[in-house]
Order: sequence, then C-alpha cells, then structure tokens
Amino acid sequence: MQKYFFYAFFLFFFACYSCSSDKESSVASPDGALTVKLFANTEGHLLYQVLKNNEVVIQPSRLGIIREDADFAAGLEITGFSEISEVEDSYTLAVRKKEKYSYKANQLSVSVKNAGGEQMDVIFQVSNTGVAFRYYFPTENTEVKKITNEITAFAFSTDSKAWLQPCAHAKSSWGNANPSYEEYYQQNIPVGTATTEAGWVFPALFKTGNNWVLISEVGLERNYCASRLHAQSPNGVYEIDFPQDKEVVYTGELFPESTLPWYSPWRIIVVGSLADIVESSLGTDVAKPAIAGDFSWVKAGRASWSWVLLKDEATVFPIQQQFVDYASDMGWEYCLVDGYWDTQIGYEKIQELIDYANTKNVKIILWYNSAGDYNTTPITPKSALVTHEDRIKEFTRIKNMGVAGIKVDFWGGDGQSVMNHYNDLLTDAAQVGLMVNCHGSTLPRGIHRTYPNLVSMEAIKGMEFLTFDQNNTNVQPEHCAMIPFTRNVFDPMDFTPVCFGEIPNLKRVTSNGFELALAVLFQSGVQHYAEIPQVMDSVPAYVKQTMKDIPAVWDETKLIDGFPAEFVVMARRAGSKWFIGGINALKSNKKITIDLASFNKNKGTLITDGSTNREFAQSDINLGENKTIEVDMKPNGGFV
Repeated sequence: MQKYFFYAFFLFFFACYSCSSDKESSVASPDGALTVKLFANTEGHLLYQVLKNNEVVIQPSRLGIIREDADFAAGLEITGFSEISEVEDSYTLAVRKKEKYSYKANQLSVSVKNAGGEQMDVIFQVSNTGVAFRYYFPTENTEVKKITNEITAFAFSTDSKAWLQPCAHAKSSWGNANPSYEEYYQQNIPVGTATTEAGWVFPALFKTGNNWVLISEVGLERNYCASRLHAQSPNGVYEIDFPQDKEVVYTGELFPESTLPWYSPWRIIVVGSLADIVESSLGTDVAKPAIAGDFSWVKAGRASWSWVLLKDEATVFPIQQQFVDYASDMGWEYCLVDGYWDTQIGYEKIQELIDYANTKNVKIILWYNSAGDYNTTPITPKSALVTHEDRIKEFTRIKNMGVAGIKVDFWGGDGQSVMNHYNDLLTDAAQVGLMVNCHGSTLPRGIHRTYPNLVSMEAIKGMEFLTFDQNNTNVQPEHCAMIPFTRNVFDPMDFTPVCFGEIPNLKRVTSNGFELALAVLFQSGVQHYAEIPQVMDSVPAYVKQTMKDIPAVWDETKLIDGFPAEFVVMARRAGSKWFIGGINALKSNKKITIDLASFNKNKGTLITDGSTNREFAQSDINLGENKTIEVDMKPNGGFV
C-alpha cells in the first residue's frame, strides 16, 4: 500500500522537536541496560525512544493508529501510565533452536485519548535484549472497526546502515504468485535508501552506533494483516506499511478489521551484539501460546526430496520409492512427494508408497497447491484446500492413508484474509493430526509456537532458485551468510539445503564444506535435503555419517563469530554433542579462531574443504591445555 506522508515535514525536522508535556514515563529491562521512554509532543503525537546503556538506538519515533471511524495518531492526550509490572514466561517448542525458552520483561502501558475522547493503550515489554510493543483498544463494541493506517515508526540516526529485503509486487512473477519473501537482502546500505512500492519485509537488520538492531513483528492473528516497512524512509525513519491491494484471498479482507476489544500484533526490536540477535527468541517469547490439544505426534526430522534437482519428471512411483529407500538408509524420518503426485502417481499408488515406507520406518509428506483462484499456477493438486469442508475431507482421507504431513504452496500475500487462511488451514490440520510446511508463503512470525503442527515455512529464496539460473548460484555464498542474522533467527526456514553434486546445466560456486555446514547453520522443523541418493553414496563415509547425525532439533544455539553476508560460524548442541558449522562468503580466505573451552569437550572431528572445492578433508581434534583451534576457510568454503 502506498502510504501518504502527511507528516513528512515533522519527520524531516524530528531533531527540532522536544517533549513539552510533563506526562512522560520510562521502563527499563530487568538488567537496566535497555530503556524505553514514552512521551507526547505539542502536536499530540505519541512518541517512544529506545536506549541501550544510555546510547540512543531508536530516536524519538511516532506511535499511532488511524481507523476509518477515529484518529489515534494525532491530537492525542496521555491520560496515564500503568505501574511497571514483571512479565515472566517459560515454554518449550516442538520446532526449536534451544531446549528451554524463558522470557522475563518489565511491562509499562500508556493510555491515550483522542480528540473524540476514545481510548487506546500501547503496551511495552522490555527484556534484557529486546523491546516488544502492541496497541490495544479496550472498549467493548460489536461493530466491526477498520484500520486504514498504522503510524508506527522506527527512526535511526542518518549514519546507520541497513540490511533489508525488498518485497515483490503482488501477483508478479511466474503464475502471479508473489509476494513470497523470495528476494535477496540488500546489504550494508545507508538508511533512507528507497525500494520498490511494495516495501521492505521483516526481519529488518540495522547497525546504529555500537548496536545491532533487528526489527520484526510477531503474531498472525485473524484480526490483522501482516505488515512490512514502507518503501520510503526519509532521514532514516522507517514506518509500518500494509499489504498491496491484490494481496487477498477468498473472503477478501485486506487491511485490519475487528470488533472491540482489539489487540494488534507485537512489534519487536532486538538490540545488542550480533550474538544477541542470532541467539534471541523474542520472536516466539511474545507469540500466542499453543492452541489446546495434544501435539505429541508432531515429530521434527529430516527428509529426502527429489524435486529440487530432478524436477516434476521425478514425481513418479519408482523414483519416489528410491527416495524412500534413501531416507531409510540415512536414518531420516520423512520423504516429501512433490507436485503432480495426484496425476503422475495417484492416490492408489500413494497408498502403496506409504505402506512401503512404513516398512522402512519412513513417513510420507504430500505437496498441495493452496492457491484456488488467487494465481495462475497450474501445478496439482490445486484448490483441494480452499474451504473448511474441502480441507477436512482431504485431510481425513490422507491421514487415514498414513500421511504424516503436507507441504502447502502458493499463498496469497499478507492481507488479513490470507492470515485467516493460514489460521484456518493450520487449525484444520491440527484437528486431523497433520504437520504443515508452507511454501510460497509469508514470514512465520512466531506462529509455530501457536500451532505446534507448523514445522516450517519457506519465505526465503531457497535452494530451488539455484537450479533456475546462474545468477542465483553466483550469489548463494553471500545470501547464505545473510540468513542466520535475519530470516532464520526466530522462525524455522525451509531453504532445503545441501548439494554436494552438480546442479544440472549450471555451475555451483560453493564448496562441499560450505554445503555441509548449511545443515548445521539452517534450522527447520523438517529439514528437506536437496541432495540425491546417488551423490550421497559417492561422498566419503564420514561425510555421509555426519549427514545422518545432524539432527533437526537443537538444545542450544550460539553465534561464535560472523558478519552479515560475509561469514558466519555457529555452534548448536543436540544432547551432549556439539556441532559447529561455518561458511565464508568472502573472495579471500577467512581464518577463524574458535575457543572450545566452553564446550567441555576434549575430542572432536573437523571436516573441511580438501584440495579442491569438491573434495573433503577430515582431521581429529585432540585438545590439551590449549582449548582453541584455528580453521582457515577458503573463499566460498566452509567446515563442520
């Protein structure tokens, strides 16, 4: 949506404004390092400011909502602040990057009334590394209210830098299937850089002063659309923007509408070091807890998958049977059968495949096209999941056949009707007992906490794009070194990594060590691997065993070192075993010193690139008093 900057003059001279009201308050994090200040100016604009150790991170920035029936953005009067209260939560996730999640924050609410005397609250929660806030209309009213604009802003100093992903125009590209969050991040750009009309998607990464900042939102409720950052950000002031007009499905709601009372989604700001960013769980900490039900049947795991390298022609019974055998040989839990299975295999033979897979201790996941008439994608089965009745009928049928989960592709953007479609489908799948992976989709925004049967979402320019043209393969190193700092921080991501062989008709520029490291660096509830069985059988036995050993569920995650789009080294623990993976996207060698003292291990195995980028080298790690090791990563190379 193209937002009108009716207060552009105000933004341009932001530094000239000061708080003239004595009604102001602040709330600090439990450790006192992070502070949010709240106040109003003489124009009746509600503002907030974020500081870390007294350094300004977010400059005074506007808050507000404009509804069709009322303006809550200007002419506001602060009527009071709540007492500061403590918020604590602990939880576990079926799809996770650590075993136990805990959240502790201090909460402060500010109440305002507009020119008509109507009330709105803004609720802030400040934890040690992050800020979360949302709007609340407390009045009870059964009449549907509609929001036309959200005035939330994030103002950065003009010398700040940004790492941002553009949003594709609605219904652009193949099959009119955009937006699907499948663009490349622009890296280290000056704040204020403009993009296309569709705006910048979340998560959005910034560097300001001594701090890194990651901005996103949490919650895909039925009463709000998903949002993004506006395409224009004059003087480093980024505003919330809503979807474009075409981003609707079925019932057709675009912008937020609801009866009252009404909560908006959370806006979240993680502040600190890059390690604070990567290790943060704020994107699930404030998400809505799990819906009622027993979800013990949700099992994270790994999957074989033929489509990414072999395409549609491989979705036939004999090849899918080979991929079941492949998953069984690797000890992987699943095999994904992709598009056209309904016409090229059929339900009867799918049942035969399921029965065969059961003898191999492998479960089947089936692909669906969710689009209905939203786009022109021809891949089938299509339109089988449009209505509640259709979904329950189809879900019940395949569940009774023994299907474990579904991959649902080609969603319709970020409008409120699309958010309703996600919630409806996930609810129906949970009722029947099916895991869900969404492709061609929006960002998850912590929804896997609310719906534990959601095991992954794409929302990334993944491995499949590397098979389409050489330009995509050429930029893979920088792209992959960007993802751990942005897209994959909070939410599972179905990138479908790891290719040791060659891509048909194209030249892969990453080394085999780089590809192996992606299995550690990228997190997904079901990790669908791109590599085919013939190539996996050709790699050294120790590499194949490593691919068997790397799990999909992690008990701890640490960032060791890195810089967005340049290099990244991460450590993840599963049980008592640590896996450390690193990739180098630079055109020169990158030497990394790793302190292993904190891992309480004396022995390990190092797998690096060999003499060529298609070879491996293995060495044992035996630590004495010196608990550090040095790894020299080659250009576009990596290690585990």
